[in-house]
Amino acid sequence: RALAALTTCALIAGAGRATAQNAASWEIGPIIRGKNYSQGMPLRPQPTRTGWSFDFPVGSREAGHVHYVTFRPGPVAPRSRIVVRYRVDTRAGTRFVPQESPELPATVSLYLQRRGDSWSAKGRYEHYRWYAPLGTVQEIAPGEHEISVRLDDPQWISVQGRTAGSNPAALQAALADIDRIGLVFGSTAARGHGVYATAPARFTLLSFRIL
Repeated sequence: RALAALTTCALIAGAGRATAQNAASWEIGPIIRGKNYSQGMPLRPQPTRTGWSFDFPVGSREAGHVHYVTFRPGPVAPRSRIVVRYRVDTRAGTRFVPQESPELPATVSLYLQRRGDSWSAKGRYEHYRWYAPLGTVQEIAPGEHEISVRLDDPQWISVQGRTAGSNPAALQAALADIDRIGLVFGSTAARGHGVYATAPARFTLLSFRIL
């Protein structure tokens, strides 16, 4: 059956204003050295009457998996919080599966990335990707949901698992030179390592606000 259309989307980012209806601003990836790790997915989410959406790959990890859905926000200072609303539509009994850790619940959470990241996670690049505090990670489930995260929360986690509280200057440097921000799909063990569904399922962004 057709998946339901959803309510008005709005995006406020950086010093300017854009609308989440602009699906072309978002990228499904990540793309690292020419390889897109979101296998079986289009490069962009699909525009809808009220915003954008994508369908999860269905059946098995071989069918594909969605990892990162991100955009370039421009400068975020002096804003201090991200608030995201989204909806998941699927039939009863559908499971969402992390392709690397299928025994764990599938999750969605926020992340941000500093410009110039090598994706090596070594040396200074340990502090170029930051994942939102564990308490804000949400298990993927049908219905409408909200995530709210302060940008100065000391529990943001670097790619090697260290908190911003242990190196607050590194998080501030990433925020001052931000390249991408968005949503990651995976598990609590591997935040952005990909999710698929066992039956047709759709993710729709309702709003993404940097306040």
